[in-house]
Amino acid sequence: MIPHHFLQFRSISTHIFPTPPQIHLLQCNKRIQRLAKLGQVKEARHLFDSMPLRDTVSYNSMISCYAQNKHLLEARSLFDSFQDKNIVTWTVLLSGYAKYRLMNEARMVFDSMPERNVVSWNALLTGYVQNGEVRIAREVFDKMPERNVPSWNSMITGYCQYRMVREARELFDRMEERNSVSWLIMISGYVEVSEYRKSWVIFLMMLKSGLMPDQALFVVGLSAIVGLNNLDLVGSIRTMAIKLGYEEDVVVGTAILNAYSRNGSLDDAYKFFERMPERNEYSCTSMIAAFARCGRLDDAVALYESGSFDKGVEIKTTMLAAYAQKGNISKARRIFDEIKYPNVVTWNAMVSGYAQNGMLEEANLMFLRMPVRNAATWSTMISGFVQNGKCKEALELFVELHRTGNIPSHSGFTTALSACANIGDEEMGKQIHLLTIKTSCQYNLHIGNVLISMYAKCKNMEYVSQAFRTMQVRDTVSWNSLIAGILENHTLDDALNTFQKMPKRDEVSWTAIISAFLQAGEVENALKFFLDMLATGMKPTELIITRFLSACGTFDTTKLGEQFHAFIYKHGFNSCLCVSNALITMYFKIETVDGLCVFEDMPIRDIVSWNAVLSGCAHMGLGKEAIYLFEQMEAAGVLPDEISFFGVIRACSNAGLVEKGWTYFNSMSQNYGITPSDSHYTCMVDLLARAGQLSDDQALIKNMPANPGCVT
Repeated sequence: MIPHHFLQFRSISTHIFPTPPQIHLLQCNKRIQRLAKLGQVKEARHLFDSMPLRDTVSYNSMISCYAQNKHLLEARSLFDSFQDKNIVTWTVLLSGYAKYRLMNEARMVFDSMPERNVVSWNALLTGYVQNGEVRIAREVFDKMPERNVPSWNSMITGYCQYRMVREARELFDRMEERNSVSWLIMISGYVEVSEYRKSWVIFLMMLKSGLMPDQALFVVGLSAIVGLNNLDLVGSIRTMAIKLGYEEDVVVGTAILNAYSRNGSLDDAYKFFERMPERNEYSCTSMIAAFARCGRLDDAVALYESGSFDKGVEIKTTMLAAYAQKGNISKARRIFDEIKYPNVVTWNAMVSGYAQNGMLEEANLMFLRMPVRNAATWSTMISGFVQNGKCKEALELFVELHRTGNIPSHSGFTTALSACANIGDEEMGKQIHLLTIKTSCQYNLHIGNVLISMYAKCKNMEYVSQAFRTMQVRDTVSWNSLIAGILENHTLDDALNTFQKMPKRDEVSWTAIISAFLQAGEVENALKFFLDMLATGMKPTELIITRFLSACGTFDTTKLGEQFHAFIYKHGFNSCLCVSNALITMYFKIETVDGLCVFEDMPIRDIVSWNAVLSGCAHMGLGKEAIYLFEQMEAAGVLPDEISFFGVIRACSNAGLVEKGWTYFNSMSQNYGITPSDSHYTCMVDLLARAGQLSDDQALIKNMPANPGCVT
């Protein structure tokens, strides 16, 4: 007979120590979870069906396997058949719907839950964030009965992803507890919107709180320093990395290398690279890319060919791209052909290289040969067509992408919409707009901005306003696009009202409104806004300066023109070629020879500079000066174009220099292969008429290939 105390022990032990069937159950559940991570859904279901014993964990694991691998119908079917659901079961299905942006279904599951915990709330919140529905996410966040750090992090992430850093910072400051992810999100958020100083301030706040940076925080901190363009800070963070034991961390080391190179200290970057105790393919790739980015292709090639590291696919791809960017497409192709198993990034780099160099046929052939394409591949090819003026072909390729059942990338959408804008295809633009809504991409900031520009170019201001209103997040580009659309299709007053409502303005905003006043002839108002812009501490763009100079010439405001000339020299704009060219034109328009002085002082000149001074001399009847300048131009090795010849022949006409006029007119076709246009014939007819050489005049008109009516 078994003692009673032994029977009691056996009863207790079976509760504490799993029996063989229970061990088998645990093993099967873990196996299903592993198969789920590997995406092996059929194998997981086969194992689930073969299990002699199942518990709630088994069902939850199988439902999760279905849900996380996009088998949502099967997940729902199993969920409905399971009677002993717990809060995990409901949350698993909710998370699956949310992951694949089926937020209506996710919300229905959430609303039907008999009970909820913070994990359930976080699943719904994260779903809305990932779906771009930030406002609804905030409503969920505010209703949460309990929040943990991941709740706050998720909401802040949503704001930062959509560039709403002000709202993100407000929540961040309210957090009673933060982890390293919280700091990382906020620092990255400021970097994303180029507010590098604020990003660095948050980094310093983190250090003050006692939290030391990990690998990810070092990398994002260095991104902030790159934006600040401060080499001293690179040295400081490098010292900190050494103290915290990250000296030999190849990821942090590569980030420091990039910080040196992007802050203009390529030599320091290379010294650091040479001293790195450990280099991987990424660090070597970064150094080669840095050389290429700074125009030092020879150094990039020397490092690539040094043999100090294995030439993997990533490094070869980087070198290939560097050659392509510099126009050495044959060398790029040679490297591509050396790669035995090129990956999709390598193929994309080669397609992009051909497209960048205007070799669309070769790019398309490479595109068609690709064994595998991703969203970036299609986007690259579509962008190549648009960049080379082949917008219809770009849209045809976009349609083909859609037919394959693949979802275009955000870049693919924006490029296709730009193509619609370029050719004024509003109908196609509307269809692409509808597709962005179907794929939940309409809330992307860049897509929203290009929609505004596209509808504005198609002169559909109703849709411009609608696109602007429905944007969940707007940046300065959004407002600038709206103002540009209004200026193109409405009145200056409407644009001014919009400008005054802007929460933040940049150089483009000020340039648009000032240029609009100048175009309307309201120079006084333009000057007022120009002074307002300077008062904000913002530096004017070259475009504003050149447009003011143009207005001074057009409206003969000599005093204002001279004041701008002084401003140009005071603020260093005289080194800008386009500003100096505009200054020459302005002075000649107000009929002063100061344009010649500006021309003589220019250290560098282009064909526009020569044409401006030749046209100015022609305008003021300075024939001999024009001839002298034209000869100087030829002696300097600058090839004259149609405008150059028009200027010098017109100058000869105004000065009555018939022989020189004939010389330049004949030189066009004989020496430079330029066929005279109607304007050149008109100039010559005027020259001969002024000189009283009517017979030559009639002969010229009779022999001209163009329609003689244009000069009579």
